[in-house]
Amino acid sequence: MKSASLQYANALADIALAQSAAEPAAKQLDGFGAAYAESAELRTFLASPAVSVEAKHAVLEKIAGRLGASKIIRNFLFVIADHRRTQLIPEIVATFQQVLRQRQGVAEAEIASAVELSAAQKKELAATLARLTGKKIEPKYSLDPALLGGAVVRIGDTIYDGSLRSRLNEMRARLAAE
Repeated sequence: MKSASLQYANALADIALAQSAAEPAAKQLDGFGAAYAESAELRTFLASPAVSVEAKHAVLEKIAGRLGASKIIRNFLFVIADHRRTQLIPEIVATFQQVLRQRQGVAEAEIASAVELSAAQKKELAATLARLTGKKIEPKYSLDPALLGGAVVRIGDTIYDGSLRSRLNEMRARLAAE
């Protein structure tokens, strides 16, 4: 099912980027995703084959109106309901965010450090990561005292390990090999 949500996310990204409405579309889709996640009744209603497409459209139209969703999002939700893919909404929302970031040249960096980094260190680290990846970096910081010192950065599937724990383990392995 991952491929189905990727196809829907790519289609929405194509339209949103072509109309220069990527950011508003992302926020509106997030809003609908949150409403969908909160309401078991909505999930059951949209998933039910006994409910007519027209009834689903009417409910989606009301929710889209309350959320201030654009015509792009409203029509996108109609398509998802028409193709009986409403159970994929949470997955589509997450995939859409990833597709947008990728197309806009933005990478999310998960940075774990042993101690809280200063503002200057954070700025320097983000600049270095931007040079390494060639993308704009969206950092997410966390603390991991087990690192002893330094930091570990994860960008997608790539891990940059500059932790003291890692260096000590490397040194231990070299000494044991000698």
